[in-house]
Amino acid sequence: MMKIFDTHTHLNVSHFFNREEEEIAIAKEFGVVKMNIVGFDQETIERSLELSQKYPNLYSTIGWHPTEAGTYTDEVEAFIKSHLSDEKVVAVGEIGLDYHWMTASKEVQKTVFKRQLKLAKDHELPFVIHTRDALEDTYQVLKEEGVGENGGIMHSYSGSLEMAEKLIALGMMISFSGVVTFKKALEVQETAKNIPLDKLLVETDAPYLAPVPKRGRENKPAYTRYVVEKIAELRGISVEEVADASYQNAKRIFKLD
Repeated sequence: MMKIFDTHTHLNVSHFFNREEEEIAIAKEFGVVKMNIVGFDQETIERSLELSQKYPNLYSTIGWHPTEAGTYTDEVEAFIKSHLSDEKVVAVGEIGLDYHWMTASKEVQKTVFKRQLKLAKDHELPFVIHTRDALEDTYQVLKEEGVGENGGIMHSYSGSLEMAEKLIALGMMISFSGVVTFKKALEVQETAKNIPLDKLLVETDAPYLAPVPKRGRENKPAYTRYVVEKIAELRGISVEEVADASYQNAKRIFKLD
């Protein structure tokens, strides 16, 4: 049986309340057997932890989203830190820079980003990066701070192949969401086609960014399957090969072997 790992999903948002079990079951029918539930503020972090405790094939990533950077305090950091040794917590995230919404200044965002990179390194965990309209600055921060031996993930990558190669050289892995299925996402498709297979991950970012053929509708963890199928088509290899490689890559970076 094909096994797919949705490395970034938000089954922890209110959108999915009381439907989690149903979504997990649907995902399994599509071959999606493991999920990383990403928290980005106090409420979603707590929910992520609850879900990963309840379901054996669900894991937690916890951190403070860049759009929340203005509310990051020592107390928030202590809260995140208090759960980084939990058995089912596999990464710090999603963290990074968001210059689209600009809810906090670039300086504040960079400070919060660097503090959480340090948290990840101190706890020997990888980290998950959210970057929007800020890819060059994100790269510079990672270059200056160093990725570290536990690595990191560029979530829902939307940049060029050239930038992906630079990020991989720093020690990052590249994760593709439903965006790779979009007709006009030629840069993302070129990246998915050409990066080394052992640096590639797949995700949904559900309930956001539904892939073709579900674009414009609610996204589900199950739909990671469509991301895998598109990457297989782009690379000219089998769906099983992409599924297996990305699954093994996820297990490796999250230390689940």
